[in-house]
Amino acid sequence: MAKLALALLAGSATAFAPAAKSAAPRAAPLNAVGVYYSTTTGNTETVAGYITAATGIEAADIDEADDDTLLSMDTLICGAPTWHTGADEQRSGTAWDEFLYDRLPSLDLSGKKVAIFGLGDQGSYGDNFCDAAGELYDCFTAQGATVVGMTATDDYDYSDSKALRDGQFCGLLCDEDNEYDKSEGRVNAWIEQIKGEGVSF
Repeated sequence: MAKLALALLAGSATAFAPAAKSAAPRAAPLNAVGVYYSTTTGNTETVAGYITAATGIEAADIDEADDDTLLSMDTLICGAPTWHTGADEQRSGTAWDEFLYDRLPSLDLSGKKVAIFGLGDQGSYGDNFCDAAGELYDCFTAQGATVVGMTATDDYDYSDSKALRDGQFCGLLCDEDNEYDKSEGRVNAWIEQIKGEGVSF
């Protein structure tokens, strides 16, 4: 009789034990941040590497990112060079040109933050310094994104830029051709700035 009581007691105890958890669907972590770039000469990839070093987030070519992954992010950090100087669109000469006009228009980025970094050459192309960054700004804001990380124009020697918005650059601008020694410091300061604007790493 005692054995039967113990068996019943053990059985009732397991009935109240928590059920084994099934695997939850995989989702992006809160405050998920993605770093995306495309490059022609490797300069944009170099600066993306500085961003990776500062944030711990591995940068990926925009051509390798699928739309679902992009939409799962809370913040997108996006970088492009300027290759087609003076062009009204498709200024980067990279995979961004296709992404901005073929894929991005179908994505709703309302409520998401975008931080832009651009690469240019103040010495040879000072009239079109980092123009592609301005194109990213226009295309992403048209899809509802809020741009963070605007920067001051001091400490640059350029003539004109389509990346100017209300007297500021629409993001971090770097010149690996003439000021490569400033890029890493500019990145580190910019990352601290966008942390203060609500981007969590």
